[in-house]
Amino acid sequence: MSTVFFEASHLAIRFGGVVAVNDVSFTVRKGEVFAIIGPNGAGKTTIFNLISLIYPPTAGRITFEGRELTGLAPDRVASLGIARTFQNIELFEHATVLQNLLIGRHVHHRTRVWEELLFLPKVKRAELEHREEVERIIDFLDLQHYRDSLVAGLPYGVRKVVEVGRALCAKPKLLLLDEPSSGLNPEETDDMAFWIEDIKNHLGITVLMVEHDMNLVSRVSDRVLALNQGQMLAMGTAAQVQSHPSVIEAYLGGEGD
Repeated sequence: MSTVFFEASHLAIRFGGVVAVNDVSFTVRKGEVFAIIGPNGAGKTTIFNLISLIYPPTAGRITFEGRELTGLAPDRVASLGIARTFQNIELFEHATVLQNLLIGRHVHHRTRVWEELLFLPKVKRAELEHREEVERIIDFLDLQHYRDSLVAGLPYGVRKVVEVGRALCAKPKLLLLDEPSSGLNPEETDDMAFWIEDIKNHLGITVLMVEHDMNLVSRVSDRVLALNQGQMLAMGTAAQVQSHPSVIEAYLGGEGD
């Protein structure tokens, strides 16, 4: 797990006169779970938006597998092997779980319109491949019971798992989880911890997550970065970061941003 395949170097972003992120640098090694923590307004989700290229950084650079992401169009992120969930669930509520997961396969869409109109053999093969991958994720996340259910009628905790599943259907190398435990009860959070561990250990996907639940962070994270007001406070194991005086002062009682 010594290979560094993601790096954020001296990231900064300013909104008008407000500096939301200031000189933040970190690396993520292949095969680890790396967590970013901090109190409200720490800049955690802003960093995710920078990585997703939703915001262009005011300064700094982002590289993934040796390739610079800074300056690329946002729609290139998924095609390079990075998938993301959102703090506020972003699913199509009036579509089924299966349909939502199939949408996650769009990055692997390779057929042309005229080929689809003629339903050429390559189109049929592609559709079978997409369906097989989605069914694999359904089995992996134990979503069989909800396959044909409309998202609008599902419990909140199940929706969170479906959103993770949709991201996994893109077959990412790096999965960005934005507050995966937000809105979950303790039992559902425990289940989410299992999924994150399995995503790392069984699917071989590296995880970068923003999270406020320190129990979850301590359980699944290999390394942790603590932020406050856009500045780096500490980095290390969960235990090292939690015991850091600056983190104790800034983070006690903090919630995610």
